[in-house]
Amino acid sequence: MAWNEPGNGGKDRDPWGNDGKHQGPPDLDKVIRNLSGKLGGLLGGRSSGGGGGGLGSFGVIVALVIALSVWVVSGFYTIGEAQRGVVLRFGKFYQTVEPGLSWKATFIDRVYPVDVETVRSLPASGFMLTRDENLVRVEMDVQYRVIEPRDYLFNVTNADDSLHQALDSALRYVVGHSTMDDVLTVGRERVRQETRELLQEIIEPYQLGLMILDLNFLPARPPEEVKDAFDDAIAAQEDEQRFIREAEAYAREIEPKARGQAQRLLQEAEAYKQQISLRAEGEVARFRELLPHYELQPDLTRQRIYLETMEEIYSKVNKVVVDTPEGNNSLMYLPLDKLMEQQARRDTKVDPNVITSDYLNNTNTSSGQDSGQLRPTTDRTNIRPTSGRN
Repeated sequence: MAWNEPGNGGKDRDPWGNDGKHQGPPDLDKVIRNLSGKLGGLLGGRSSGGGGGGLGSFGVIVALVIALSVWVVSGFYTIGEAQRGVVLRFGKFYQTVEPGLSWKATFIDRVYPVDVETVRSLPASGFMLTRDENLVRVEMDVQYRVIEPRDYLFNVTNADDSLHQALDSALRYVVGHSTMDDVLTVGRERVRQETRELLQEIIEPYQLGLMILDLNFLPARPPEEVKDAFDDAIAAQEDEQRFIREAEAYAREIEPKARGQAQRLLQEAEAYKQQISLRAEGEVARFRELLPHYELQPDLTRQRIYLETMEEIYSKVNKVVVDTPEGNNSLMYLPLDKLMEQQARRDTKVDPNVITSDYLNNTNTSSGQDSGQLRPTTDRTNIRPTSGRN
């Protein structure tokens, strides 16, 4: 039951010591004085005659020691492996702390841990106008990390935002000085490289404490309204590059063959040159040997040279026309090509280019002609080759 309910033997159970007639709240000042007196007695102090309690000197010392211990313990902190700690003392830069366990003066020093190992990424995109007044949507992603924690925190208000604005400015400048074909196809690497160089120049005076690692130039695209036309144009450019590569491959395949053929022709020409030269030298030597004989017997030598020349000429023809005696208007034609083919089939040992007197007599007899009209003789002045006409 409650402490103030009736039926408790006429005794009130007021925890504050009030009688049953006074049910008001306790006196807080009195409670505090009582508590102070008990605490002072516990710590060895003396209570004052006026009833007020106070802490003794020993109690004050113990309290100070406890407070100092709590203050010292609260100053320990840990910096992660990938972090560096920037310490401010009374709001001014004091030092940079390496990874590990460190201590700071609580309420005096303040530590800002900064991640210097993680590679961060920051995108930039938007519709941009090219030099040839075309509109393209360009997307670029910059990868960077922090190398100077102090500069990163305090040189500018927000280093990441400053980098984003510098990237957007550099990208728009480079795209504005490039053609649309460069941005979409062949000049993408040049745009990326120029953007990186310009971005580095922009952020260098601000000392953001950042290092640019790489720029990723994502595929640029035209506005959706003209996307189909640009896709056709890009496909045509890709076909052009493919044809160029195929032509280069064909050229690499044909060129060695052509060089080989040219080398072979040069060697053949050189061999022909040597052959003609040697043949001419042989002819000169032969005529020099014939010259003394010609001087002794000009007619006989001339006749022999003539016969040898005609023999060489007739050995290369397959048609012969023989003049008949005077008074006979008939002209005999010998189809030596057919006859030699038949004879060659009968006797493979007979050279069809060699015509003997016996062979001519046999062919003349077999063809029904008078054998007296064709006689073997060493005088071939009446035999001449023709081109097939009577």
